[in-house]
Amino acid sequence: MNILLVYPRFPKSFWSFDKTLELVGMKAQLPPLGLVTVAAILPQSWNFKLVDRNVREVEDAEWRWADIVIVSAMIVHRPDFLAAIRTAKEYGKLVAVGGPYPTSLPHEAEEAGADFLILDEGEITLPMFVEAVERGDRSGTFRSGGEKPAVTDTPIPRYDLLELDAYAEMSIQFSRGCPFQCEFCDIIVLYGRKPRTKEPDQLLAELQYLYDLGWRRSIFMVDDNFIGNKRNVKRLLTAMKPWMEEHGYPFSFATEASVDLAQDPELMQMMVDCNFGTVFLGIETPDDDSLALTKKFQNVRDPLSESVVAIANAGLRVMAGFIVGFDGEKKGAGERIYQFVEQTAIPTAMVSMLQALPDTALWHRLEKEGRLLGKSADINQATLMNFVPTRPIEDITEEFIQTFWDLYDPLIVLNRTFRHFLMLGEAQKRNYKNRTVSAGAPDINWITIRAFFIVLWRQGIKRKTRLRFWINLAIILWRYPAVAANYVSVCAQAEHFLDFRQIVRQNIEAQLAAYQSAKLATPTPEEAPLAA
Repeated sequence: MNILLVYPRFPKSFWSFDKTLELVGMKAQLPPLGLVTVAAILPQSWNFKLVDRNVREVEDAEWRWADIVIVSAMIVHRPDFLAAIRTAKEYGKLVAVGGPYPTSLPHEAEEAGADFLILDEGEITLPMFVEAVERGDRSGTFRSGGEKPAVTDTPIPRYDLLELDAYAEMSIQFSRGCPFQCEFCDIIVLYGRKPRTKEPDQLLAELQYLYDLGWRRSIFMVDDNFIGNKRNVKRLLTAMKPWMEEHGYPFSFATEASVDLAQDPELMQMMVDCNFGTVFLGIETPDDDSLALTKKFQNVRDPLSESVVAIANAGLRVMAGFIVGFDGEKKGAGERIYQFVEQTAIPTAMVSMLQALPDTALWHRLEKEGRLLGKSADINQATLMNFVPTRPIEDITEEFIQTFWDLYDPLIVLNRTFRHFLMLGEAQKRNYKNRTVSAGAPDINWITIRAFFIVLWRQGIKRKTRLRFWINLAIILWRYPAVAANYVSVCAQAEHFLDFRQIVRQNIEAQLAAYQSAKLATPTPEEAPLAA
């Protein structure tokens, strides 16, 4: 059985890092962890080829070679996911689909022509698919019936199928699920509120496999809340520390966590000791009323600004997500986000308008209230809100665009990054004074040297940042040389957002204009959103 695994293209988004990847000669930020896990679960007597369409096109010979094409996708992949199904069907291939998008909206995959729908978590539904194929079935839908698998049974992903040199970071997963109940989040819908974790030895075996394949760069721990089960995370970190020491700290790690990480200094220190260098926080908004309304109660227990600073002072670079457009939100929400980001010196702040994701509590509430603008999943950070908000969409849109634009003014983001790395520099002095390997330093080769000189040219000579760039860099090199390489690396990441903010403004303004035109031309409020 020949299985062609296809991963759809990402649109330009916060996470695509297009301009940054161009600097360092990479094709994609992260590989398709789901597909390499699928390949590990399926019978190993089958033959596999994997093509990530963010890296290259599927060749004609590869389409012809396949007996079955398997496509996995998140909602953001929708356009290219549907295109991949169409192409596979043009070649006369059976198509199987899975992942968060088909699981949330299976009718869209079915309407696109998919033959097999492998929904929910693959540890349960992939064996059903295999049985069907071996019986000779030509179609089928496979669901878990609400059962959640123990990820302790998940095999080591088939990382060998990837074109490793194409990726800036590698992906690995320790847990699934999150204990919280945020109304807008689809993670608890897809994976449940009881975090399930792998065993430490299991995760170390995956690290060893990547090490044996020659990987020596950053690894993103893709858990949606790495610290959802703190007890098991500490077990993992206790086992990871000697492994990292024995292997000379071959990897740096990044992950996502809830802000209550700041309440556990021991856990933060354990993460730093294992070479975790970056953590993404879902802050969403500094407005307590909006946080309470959306049931993100974990963010109102302690002052958010103090939590962010505590995490940075522990030695973890903070990235954060923010949202405008919550119900009941007061005017000026965007400006309050901007002031919060500046106050806490978060270098990379990702702002978006609230979107109702399929099957979430928010989705169902808005559907009941008649406020959903259709049932399409064609949403990402550069699309207009997909529901009717409680304050004028024009106000929310203006604030969103202006906030994103201001946050990534070249001089503003440069100085914010500098202030953040002053905190990180002090932490690294404490944490790495006895270590010979710098945590998370990028590889030094001709590609990174070229990227470094491009950043010097753009930010140190060409732009209005020129004077401040050299002053900031000199201070970092003088006071905290151990973080200098990472500081320049984060400066380089800003190149993506300087470009992406143009896309955000252009797309959102065009969509808003279309929405307003339709609203003026349509007499009833029910028809206007559909026209938009």
